[in-house]
Amino acid sequence: MLLLRSILFAIAFYVTTALFLVLGSWLLFAPRSWAMAGLRIHGLVCVWLLEVIAGTRLEVRGREKLPDGACLVVSKHQSAWDTFGLVPLFRDPAIVLKDELKWIPFYGWFCVKFEHILVKRDKAAKALKAMIADAEIRKAQGREIVIFPEGTRQAPGAPPDYKPGYVALYEALELPCVPLALNSGLFWPRRQFVRHPGTIVVEFLDPIPPGLPRKEFRELLEARLEAATQRLVAEGRASLSISE
Repeated sequence: MLLLRSILFAIAFYVTTALFLVLGSWLLFAPRSWAMAGLRIHGLVCVWLLEVIAGTRLEVRGREKLPDGACLVVSKHQSAWDTFGLVPLFRDPAIVLKDELKWIPFYGWFCVKFEHILVKRDKAAKALKAMIADAEIRKAQGREIVIFPEGTRQAPGAPPDYKPGYVALYEALELPCVPLALNSGLFWPRRQFVRHPGTIVVEFLDPIPPGLPRKEFRELLEARLEAATQRLVAEGRASLSISE
């Protein structure tokens, strides 16, 4: 039954995504706000499909901790789910992504349309300056700047591997920083086909004010984010063992 539900969801997910990309291609020529609305609807539809077909629900905690205006969100990244499931939780997110994605037909074109922050990771110093410059523009637009500090998906429980980019953004932007913990990798594991029933929990933690010294900020954020993530992973594993 688990495999069957996973197959059905995969069909529904990829068909839905293809339809949004192709039938919504006219949004590439529309105002950015319209395209972002389409992105948000796609995320909501896919989260709903995951619950209805695979039995994987979503619980969001601490959403009220997000500031009303621009802010920096530093999020754990465990699953492909994060790339669409998190989007509807924000007003107008600008997500830091690798630049190579822009060459993917439709998907990449929309990444450019959404004015996400695309980073060329093979040119470290130059890429860092470009990322900060783009982030300053997004800040002026009042958007949430979302970065996955480890750069790629990490399995739940894997040792943390934080890259320095999020610290550079914190220092340059002078914005409150909201850590975001989650346990999505338990229910939508990376490099696996099966989708597990249960509840993905996403938790916004207390904002860290701007202006802290670099070392103090880094240690505070990583300690908070890792502790909260470990707690959510343990909670998710307990629910998985009960359901199985």
